[in-house]
Amino acid sequence: MGVTELFGSGLWTLLSYVVPFLFVLTIVIFFHELGHFLTARLCNVKIDAFSVGFGRAIVSWFDRHGTRWKIGWLPLGGYVSFRGDSSVASTPDRAVLEEAAKDPVEASQLFHNKPLGQRAAVVAAGPFANFLVAILIFAATFMVAGRQIVPPVAEAVQPDSPAAAAGMMPGDEIKSIDGRTIESFSDLQRIVGTSAGRPLTVVVLRNGQTVELTVTPAIREIEDRFGGKHRVGVLGITRSGQDGVRVERYGPIGALWEGTKQTWFVITSTLGYVRDVIVGTQGAEQLGGPLRIAQMSGEVAGVSFLALLNLAAVLSVSIGLVNLFPIPILDGGHLLYYAIEGVRGRPLSARAQEVGFRVGMALVLMLMLFATWNDLLHFELFSF
Repeated sequence: MGVTELFGSGLWTLLSYVVPFLFVLTIVIFFHELGHFLTARLCNVKIDAFSVGFGRAIVSWFDRHGTRWKIGWLPLGGYVSFRGDSSVASTPDRAVLEEAAKDPVEASQLFHNKPLGQRAAVVAAGPFANFLVAILIFAATFMVAGRQIVPPVAEAVQPDSPAAAAGMMPGDEIKSIDGRTIESFSDLQRIVGTSAGRPLTVVVLRNGQTVELTVTPAIREIEDRFGGKHRVGVLGITRSGQDGVRVERYGPIGALWEGTKQTWFVITSTLGYVRDVIVGTQGAEQLGGPLRIAQMSGEVAGVSFLALLNLAAVLSVSIGLVNLFPIPILDGGHLLYYAIEGVRGRPLSARAQEVGFRVGMALVLMLMLFATWNDLLHFELFSF
């Protein structure tokens, strides 16, 4: 292969990852910031800028309200800038606030002068927009492609497995786990996979009669298609063959409900992973950054556009949830400040808020560096 062909092949490979990555990231960022933006407009907040990406603008324009819309050259974030902000983290600019105080109309349009409830609504709207987008994407998937339903029947029970120890037998149909109805084998895998080491009450249907068993999933490390290693809970059963397998499509209402359930599952799974990292049952090496997301985007885009949209939905939920963590500089940190303000009857001092934002910035930067380091190790760019 000549130099030209080699360069062209490398460029095409790079684009096959970069383009899907930017597509996914733009969806997540745009709708997150749009949630802030629309809620702020409803609250009559003066908005200076709406940006997808950071740095110098590639494209920009002004709308009729005087808001500058722009796309920055570094597409790894975004922000909505309100009049009176001193940074993209919406820290207040005291000089602007004092100047605006001379004009009651101008002062009433500043975000930092709005009632506590309106400020909290504007901040919370970003993460919840991420959740709403995910619900709609999942719902569209259930309407267009449907969902494959594999009967939750144990075709075989592995010897010396948790299922065998609990008395589960081949042919058992799992009806519920800890009171949650099981409709398909994927429902079973979701619950068991996030419940390693925790006793579960499993109700099975055997020869027309219900039997209640207590099963504690074992921990197993598996490798996904992207090379990531995960510790999951397993029972030690295999699913039935193609008998009874069907594809179920949903109408608008049913699809929205299924989309909501899928979104809730991503939320609980993410929180469960964070909990497991804290208690030590999961490794933090699973935490990925931009490189891993780019790899996943490229691989998934090769499957189908619908699969790429579903990845965007999963990332949208994750980004929305992470933004609700009570870390100053994130949306959750602002909400924490507002909660303290509600209890105290007055906001924290400017000095206290500034210190909090700096600590939050340091934590976020350390998290980003750690995730990127994990990515480098994942791609074996460094070895020891």
